[in-house]
Amino acid sequence: MRRAGVLLLGAVPVIAAGVYLAVPADPEDTGGTADTTTATATATAPSSREDAKGRAEQERAADDALIAGLPPGLAAPAKKELAQQLVSSAENSTTRWRTAYGTIEDLGDGDGYTAGIIGFCTGTHDLLTLVERYTEAHPDNGLAAYLPALREVDGTDSHEGLDPGFTAAWRAEAEVPAFREAQEAERDRVYFEPAVRLAKLDGLGTLGQFVYYDAMVFHGPDTDAEGFYGLRERAMAEARTPARGGSERDYLGAFLDVRREAMEAKRPGIDTSRVDTAQRRFLAAGNLTLQTPLEWEVYGDAYRAP
Repeated sequence: MRRAGVLLLGAVPVIAAGVYLAVPADPEDTGGTADTTTATATATAPSSREDAKGRAEQERAADDALIAGLPPGLAAPAKKELAQQLVSSAENSTTRWRTAYGTIEDLGDGDGYTAGIIGFCTGTHDLLTLVERYTEAHPDNGLAAYLPALREVDGTDSHEGLDPGFTAAWRAEAEVPAFREAQEAERDRVYFEPAVRLAKLDGLGTLGQFVYYDAMVFHGPDTDAEGFYGLRERAMAEARTPARGGSERDYLGAFLDVRREAMEAKRPGIDTSRVDTAQRRFLAAGNLTLQTPLEWEVYGDAYRAP
């Protein structure tokens, strides 16, 4: 993950405008125009915190029921594996994502050390959270001694207290099966599951769910203008989601436009091929269900999923 100052959320935050949900007409996918609509009501201001909590629980229960009735989409095992390959081609320049547990380097992007299968960063809070949660379950791990330093450098690109031993400790711990499992669990909790859930609530199919997931990884689960939730709000101002009666292709096109602009604004001259010659290529081909075989390019390298 490449964003500083992220707000790490285990669940989708409340969207002020409300989310209007639709069951897709196509039984093979979650995208398309809906013929049955269930509204998650946009409530008036609650009279008490208790009322607000109760309303939020009711809305989440309605969302859970809706999602339970939809196809798995990107959450299907084969599609989830494909999603990790696609993200890894951009994050680690390989589709063999399981080779990346022990990767760690400072990319010079202001986020400190970037490490592991999803690019956890010492400067963006997610690496700290990973090590904290892992240490709760495994107190004697080889990274626990670095927690004070990780807390100090959080939000910066500093290596103070981490050098020279942290990178070696990370690589050594990455050989431990429990730490590999912890990386996957944190990836799912912070990035994959919230992205897929919200994409389904927006009426998006498997491709749209991946578009959300990759954006969540790169931009971080933050609500500001350059965070994932900020990008979604900007895209919704340009085009309606399928759950609101819009065209899936038009909405995804708008989302990718907004995302590309945000990438270039953050880092002028950045290579945006993970959008241009991967996701946009799938969208142009009308592959809303992300069917294989897939061919794409990232940073000039060509990839294929048979």
